[in-house]
Amino acid sequence: MIIELPQVGESVTEGTITQWLKRVGDRVEKYDALVEVLTDKVSMEVPSPVAGVITELLAEEGQTLPMGAPIAAIQTSAAADAPHHPPAQPAPAAPSAPPSTPSDAPGRTGVLLKDVAPVGPTGSGAIESRAAPETPQAVAPGRPQDTAPKLTPAVAQDAAPADRRRRYSPAVMRLAQQHSVDLAQVGGTGMGGRITRKDVLAYIDAAEQQQPAPEAATPTPAATTTTLDTRADEERVPLTPVRRMIAANMTRSATEIPAAWSITEVDVSGLARRRAAVKDAFLRREGYPITYLHFIVKAVAASLKENPLLNSSWDGDAILLKKRVNIGIAVAAPDGLVVPVIRDADALSVAGIASRAADLTQRARQGKLSVADVRGGTFTLNNTGALGSVASQPIINHPQAAILTTEAIVKRPVVTGDAIAIRSMMNICLTFDHRIMDGSEASAFATAVKRRLEAIDDDAVIY
Repeated sequence: MIIELPQVGESVTEGTITQWLKRVGDRVEKYDALVEVLTDKVSMEVPSPVAGVITELLAEEGQTLPMGAPIAAIQTSAAADAPHHPPAQPAPAAPSAPPSTPSDAPGRTGVLLKDVAPVGPTGSGAIESRAAPETPQAVAPGRPQDTAPKLTPAVAQDAAPADRRRRYSPAVMRLAQQHSVDLAQVGGTGMGGRITRKDVLAYIDAAEQQQPAPEAATPTPAATTTTLDTRADEERVPLTPVRRMIAANMTRSATEIPAAWSITEVDVSGLARRRAAVKDAFLRREGYPITYLHFIVKAVAASLKENPLLNSSWDGDAILLKKRVNIGIAVAAPDGLVVPVIRDADALSVAGIASRAADLTQRARQGKLSVADVRGGTFTLNNTGALGSVASQPIINHPQAAILTTEAIVKRPVVTGDAIAIRSMMNICLTFDHRIMDGSEASAFATAVKRRLEAIDDDAVIY
């Protein structure tokens, strides 16, 4: 049976094989984890849909494939355990018929074709040159036979290994095209001698080191000192799949979205007092802390309902206004930044937001988020103040319309009326898509958030 990369949602189109958890020859039970796959949303484990023995791994670690691509072959238990029957005595000679395919065998679903060119969305896209078999052809009377030279058996045997090595993954093909690398010159270290991305990167690195420095027309002592090799002072750190995904998403956002930015100062003295008054009792009762972020999510959710352009996305010739308020909260997980989503945040109390945020944050740091946990966000909130930041310019989480950061709360003297008082002050920084809205709409949203946060007092409702 051929195992495919499962479809996990319309917005997830491809995945990267990060680690195989099973090897060829391993026996697996139904729902055993086969492989870890990284998408642009989350890292996940793909379970086996059947019980059986792994006969072949069709994708390499580090390879990026479209959803639905074949990744492994498993001989199912039914086929492996089927009783062996001796072949029947051959019948009298009859006209030859094409042999039956392996799909006729009991317990097998699908056919694993070997030594054939990959096709379709998972194919390498490379054109293979195969020698046509020497079969006699009928020639019309009076018509000269083809006198083109034939490929001798010796040449055909030498061409077969090179032909197999010409099957490359899409990721390898893209990397080779970007750097003008002749893949015929690259040695493969993958399964069956296949060329991996690491092989291509190593080849590029070696070629750069061997490339001679350009000769100066009139070398001088000053010019000689500039030819020192700086590689001894550098360390090349390969990108992890998570870092590569983050880089691609941030580049897309910065390239496609014309973003504008603003900063608003908020007096959160009442919020600081209210949290300090309830945090100990809340922790004892619920088992998890209540933070400033939970109050802020509540204020942001209500402000998004009041300012719907901030809760939208660009659709080419239209703006898509989202009817649900699903706020993503940025979490620094061990493998990189993830953004789990608090769904319908506008319908939750501060305590309800704290409950969902605590669960999502814990599972994000344990690497246990599902694709459903990170899908459907309509607005993103990031508490950069927890890192000590007092001002930041965040990048929008594509394809959303805006992102807000909350900065560190700092006590400082502030003029209030005709007096000077020590207040707890916080900056909120908003980046927004200038195609969807102008400064007027963005400022109205920031002002709404400020108004709600400054209205929190000692009687603010938690539950």
